[in-house]
Amino acid sequence: MRIDFLCGKTHPTHMNAQTKLSAKGQVVIPKDVRDRLHWQQGQALEVVETTEGVLLKQPSLRPRISHEEALAKIRSIVNYTGPTITIEEMNVAIEEGWREAALKSDCAKR
Repeated sequence: MRIDFLCGKTHPTHMNAQTKLSAKGQVVIPKDVRDRLHWQQGQALEVVETTEGVLLKQPSLRPRISHEEALAKIRSIVNYTGPTITIEEMNVAIEEGWREAALKSDCAKR
């Protein structure tokens, strides 16, 4: 196997492959890695910054949706058509529910 260290080409190491960042900010992904992952020219990749560096991965198949769209989707599933409820209102309703359940329980009858 011939390794070209001087021309900045990708070359194998013991565990991984190494490559260099070009002047345009481009990185060459080694061919054997592209082949294993079935990545072709023009492949969309998600760039994720991690504590150890950068992770390149295929984007999820599901499109990202906004918070409002997610809430609308949930409301359509549970068929909720009422007004938006605040966290405080939810907490009051939960507290009232616990209080009613406690009054109906055997413990309250003793």
